[in-house]
Amino acid sequence: MFSYPAGIDVSKDSLQVQVDLLDVGVSCPNAEDDFPGLIGWLLLHQVTRVLLEATGGYERNVMKALQAAGFEVIRINPCRAKSFAKAMGQQAKTDPIDARLLAQFAAVIKSANSRITSAEQDDLRALVQQRENFTQQRDDDKRRFKTASSEAVKPALQSHIDYLCEAIKLIEKMIRQSAESLDSEKVTRLCSVKGIGLVTAASVMAYLPELGEVGRHQIAALAGIAPYNDDSGTHKGQRHISGGRFSARRALYMACWSVIRYQPDFNARYKALREKGKCAKVALIACMRILLIRLNAMIRDGSEWKGDVA
Repeated sequence: MFSYPAGIDVSKDSLQVQVDLLDVGVSCPNAEDDFPGLIGWLLLHQVTRVLLEATGGYERNVMKALQAAGFEVIRINPCRAKSFAKAMGQQAKTDPIDARLLAQFAAVIKSANSRITSAEQDDLRALVQQRENFTQQRDDDKRRFKTASSEAVKPALQSHIDYLCEAIKLIEKMIRQSAESLDSEKVTRLCSVKGIGLVTAASVMAYLPELGEVGRHQIAALAGIAPYNDDSGTHKGQRHISGGRFSARRALYMACWSVIRYQPDFNARYKALREKGKCAKVALIACMRILLIRLNAMIRDGSEWKGDVA
């Protein structure tokens, strides 16, 4: 039986669905009570693959409902959809047009199911993100405190800073409980690496749940630290990183500085790259890639961390 791809343009309140090959579409509320009707409509039109954009979380519930119903669901960065529309010469923009373009994209994009996450994984990710928000607010207020032009505002700023410090401590306890509930063995193994603490371990688990389940090249690409060629004809361009998950890359970026500081083999690798003329960021990214690949192998094999690898 022939199947069709569909595109869904997601907004806060509604879902616009289009099946380009059948020239049909439907709009429905973005509410869990309406998902069974949407699923029935897709099944009626023999849809098996659905493509939608990441829209700040508004797509999560419908994505989970479609995955539970057995659909192949692909979630993409909005920049990719915008580039596809530009490549197709599409200038106008409406919800039905966007959904139709997503359906066209779904017909040609390489199969890449978005991972089905558990409630425990969702909870850990939410806690890690909230800690990041609190930390950012605290650091912003510390800068405001130093540059305050009036002494009258400083007590209020200090009070908020103290509150946020306590909130961060509390949420870190919740992160530990959530991470250990999700996979206590993975937490223990990640934290056994000198330079990686609980927050980094939880962040890696939250943003890279594929850790230990995919190959070295794929895990590096997911984190956005895989180098890509820039060659054409006789031109040999400099390789560069692109794409991937910014949140995972940020967590690894900060952790890698600690790993370089505390682990001799990483320290030697970083210094060797710097002596070869590599800039600090290029050398660090190279160390991040090795760190992630070795963490991936450690989790995959259930082995201990080997800190003296050359």
